[in-house]
Amino acid sequence: MLIYRVAKGPHAVDRVVAGDTIDSITVVIMVLYGAISNRGIYLDIALIVSLLGFISTVAISKYLEGRL
Repeated sequence: MLIYRVAKGPHAVDRVVAGDTIDSITVVIMVLYGAISNRGIYLDIALIVSLLGFISTVAISKYLEGRL
């Protein structure tokens, strides 16, 4: 359902929120896998992915608002 919302959301804001949700789910899966497999690299990658997701969400939001 999230992929559909990203592809054909009625508004751009809906697409951004769906993309952010997909990013959050991906980070949670990476953290859980890193904890289960006892490998710290997955936690580092999850941190980088979450920071990039946050920065991109803020940048897209400012662009849609017209301040970028």
